Parts: sequence; structure tokens; C-alpha cells
Amino acid sequence: MAVQLKLVNWEAKKERTLVRVGDRIIGGEKFVVIAGPCAVENREMMLDVAERVKRMGVTMLRGGAFKPRTSPYSFQGLGEEGLKILAEARERTGLPVVTEVLSPEHVELVAAYADMLQIGARNMQNFELLKAVGEQRKPVLLKRGMAATLEEFLAAAEYILVRGNENVVLCERGIRTFSDHSRFTLDLSLIPVLKTKTHLPIIVDPSHGTGNRQHVAAMALAAIAAGADGIIVEVHPEPEKALSDGPQSLYFEQLEKLMRDLEVIAPVVGRQLDLSYKPVVPAAWVKVSPLRVAYQGEPGAFSEKAVFQYFGENARPVPQATFREVFEAVAQRRVHYGVVPIENSLTGSIHENYDLLLEYDVAIVGELKLRIIHNLIAHDGVRLEDIRRVYVHPQAMAQCHLFLATHPEWEIHQVSDTAGAVKHIKENGLRDAAAIASLDAAKRFGMAVLLESIESDPRNYTRFLVISAEHVITEKANKTSLIYSTPNVPGALLRTLKVFADRNINLVKLESRPIAGRPWEYVFYVDLEGSLEDPTIAAAIEEVRQMTDFLKILGSYPASP
Repeated sequence: MAVQLKLVNWEAKKERTLVRVGDRIIGGEKFVVIAGPCAVENREMMLDVAERVKRMGVTMLRGGAFKPRTSPYSFQGLGEEGLKILAEARERTGLPVVTEVLSPEHVELVAAYADMLQIGARNMQNFELLKAVGEQRKPVLLKRGMAATLEEFLAAAEYILVRGNENVVLCERGIRTFSDHSRFTLDLSLIPVLKTKTHLPIIVDPSHGTGNRQHVAAMALAAIAAGADGIIVEVHPEPEKALSDGPQSLYFEQLEKLMRDLEVIAPVVGRQLDLSYKPVVPAAWVKVSPLRVAYQGEPGAFSEKAVFQYFGENARPVPQATFREVFEAVAQRRVHYGVVPIENSLTGSIHENYDLLLEYDVAIVGELKLRIIHNLIAHDGVRLEDIRRVYVHPQAMAQCHLFLATHPEWEIHQVSDTAGAVKHIKENGLRDAAAIASLDAAKRFGMAVLLESIESDPRNYTRFLVISAEHVITEKANKTSLIYSTPNVPGALLRTLKVFADRNINLVKLESRPIAGRPWEYVFYVDLEGSLEDPTIAAAIEEVRQMTDFLKILGSYPASP
């Protein structure tokens, strides 16, 4: 007989659940990484781990204070002393803490120290414990039992929700099967299936799922590709001396490489890594929340998605009709930040925004790359043969030119915004028309998707800049952008470029733009590797300044991979 589920399924809630843990969100646009030792062994080790994983960009800190062990002679954890150490680590690093609670009588104690309560695999069907954490309001990380079915897993979550706690994150950590090549069988097929069954976020534990540190990274990368919202992994300064789960604990260099690989892969599957070392740049004038971020377009636009992928769901996107209005809103400090596209991998630079960077006193404080997937969108019930006209942004039209060439009979109507095209068709009831836009836009306006992924090349990425009125440089800045003009004499540009070459500074982009009102004269936009805080970079820029008629530093910021 099927278990009755009333709260965890999509019928109960039409939108995905976003679980807030401290200032982090699980289940949103960002992919989270939780890392730390299996057990809190001592204060010095735990604080060292916390500091090091923080520098790598880990989102949250894990560590067991109470340890359920198969053998009664194994290390059982430090108890409340371990909880105090975790709380100190949070105070030092700002990383939210997740730790396991073993029994109902410990719930209040653990909740007093931790930001998130973990229910381990052995306790997935400890119903009294599930009821106890359900009566708390702290987020819960619920691990799948070693032999639990999908239905039993969801029923366990239901126990928590029915008691009033909706902040539940599911965790696939491997099940027991006849296979003996790994500690457990990590069931990644569960992820896409769960996504169709429940609105709750799900993360993956490849450390327990494999039991071997050599295989953790591969399964972590597979997890993000499968649609997981994050991973939880174990890391230890000296795994061979760990008091618990040493063979599956990563060395720091392994975790660092995994973080780099995840950061590269995330945009391919439509996500961004939630890097703790790339927080929103603190602006001295920001006094209130939520964070207001301007973008050009309607809700559902790719630029709005970029806002969420960079800032997370804590941000409040503020739509603007034009790119100029975004720059004005930032410069006038009516918003905290702005997000604007600057370059597409298929169609090149967005020249208007290069010109606006010159015109306005704003700084680039960050960037991200977003994979752009275009879709043909129309009213529900409309067939492809019913289409007579298509509303499309010029950039989207260029990126989908091969598809559009197969339908020469369609009238092309250019618009200023992809999501706005969907809105126009919706509000005017145009049943002979379609729009090219994102899946988010189709969902936002309740429209149907006729065809998915119609872009000419799947390697279609747009680079977005994050702009601010504050010229702030973070310690992780590794890219600097400039604009300058040179005297109109032979070799002037070459001499400036030689300054960078002589110092072994790599230029990653060089582009010229005409100067308004001065025909046949140009300014040069330069992106180079390195931070303005690096004396070599700063000295090179100052030497170039002496050779130019004009030079403006646009910003120094962490580069997107």
C-alpha cells in the first residue's frame, strides 16, 4: 500500500522550497558545497579546517559532535564540547554549521549551537527524532537510509513537515547493494526522479557513497550534472590519522581541485557555485536588506537569472527598461548593484554596455558566465505550423540564426527583451506568434514550450558584469579591466601593450571602440590577468597612463572560470 504524502509533493506546493541556513540558501540557483571532517576531534584541528575550507570557497561547515558508530569501542564524538568548537569555528569564519543529532533528548542542545540539524542514515526512520526536529525551526538535513526506498525517504521527510518544519534538505548518501567495489552504491538516479516528486532540495554525499577518497570527486561532478543542489564531503588535515572515516576523507589539495572543477562545470548545467570567498562586495552605504540589484528586461529574462546566480535568492531583482537605466540606477545609488551582459560567445560584445562603462562612474566588482539556452515559446495548444511571426531580441536572433533559417516564412519582429517578447504574446493573446526566450520566462507567464534548445551552438554563453558605485577590490580579485586612448601616432598602442608584455602580464581581451563625436578616433578596452593590489600590475598601469591621453580603471574583481 502506497504511503500517503500530503506535504512533500508538488501538489502541496507549486514552487521549489528554498532552505535558508544562516545567510546561505539551498535549493536556489547556486550549487552549495558543505565540507569538514567526519568528527570534531579537537579544537585546533577543527578551527584549522574551518579556516582552510573557507579560503577555498566552501559554503558551509560540517563536523560531527555526536557520532553513531558501528562499534561501541570507536570514537563517539566530543558531545557538547564539540558543539562549542563548531560554534567557535562559525564565529571565526562566518560559515554556517551542520552537525548530526542522534536522539530526541539532544535536539534542543544541538539546535542551540548548530545552524542545521543532520539526521543520519541510521536514524532516517527514528520517528520520535523526526518529530522532535519537526518541532524545531532549524533547517534539517535528512539523509537517506541505507536500504530506504524513495517512498520511505519522502515519508521520513513528511514526518518533519507535518510537525511544522518546512526547512528540509534531502541527502542521497548511498545504499547497500550486492556490489562490493565501494562502501555503498551512490544512487544518483534518485536525483532526477526526486525532482519530479518533491519540491524539497536534494544534495549528495559522495564521501559516504563511495567510501574512497579517490572516487569522491568523480561522483561529486556527476551529482551536479544529475541536478543536485549541492554536495557534502569530508576533508581532513591528515586522513590517515582521522578518528573516523579516514579512507573517504579528502586531502585539502583534493578538495581545492574539486572546487575548481565544480566552478567550471556548474555553468554548463545552468548553475553557479556558491563560493563563500566571493560574497557580495560590502558597500559602505548599504544599510538595509534585501539587496536590490538592477537588470535590463522583464522578470524571466536571462539577466534576472544572472542576478540570482551571482547574488542568490537573497537579492531583489529590480527590472529596468534599458541598459542606461541600469547604469543610472547604480550610479545614483537607487540600487546596490547592477548586472549587465557584456559579451556572448557566439555573437561577440554588447557594445552599448562598453560605451556605458566609459560614460558612468561605476566599477566592475564581479562577473559570471551564464549558459544561454533559447526556446520557442507560444500559447498552450499552439502548434508549430500555426506560427506566422516570431518576436525575438536581436542577440537571440543571431544566436538562433540556423533554426530561424529553416522557417523563412515567419515574420521576424525584433524586441528589446526576451522575456518581454513572451509577455507581449501572452497579454495580447497572439495565437499565431511565438517568442524566443528562456524556460524561466515561459514558466513566469504560464506559456508553453514548443521547442527547446534552438540556439545554433550549444556552447552559447554570455558573460555578465556586476557593477557598483563603490570601487572595492576583494582579496580574491584576479582580473582587471581598463579603458584608455592613445595619441594618434605610429606605434602608440604597441608601446602600451609592450609594457604589459615586458612584465609578463597576460591580456585576455583587447577591443577598440570609436570615440563619440570624434570620427576615426578610438578607445581601447583591455582585460588583463591580475589584481590592482599586485604591485606589478599597478606599476604597469601607471606606466601605461603616462603614454595615454586618457585611462580609466574599470575594476579589479574575481574572474569567472
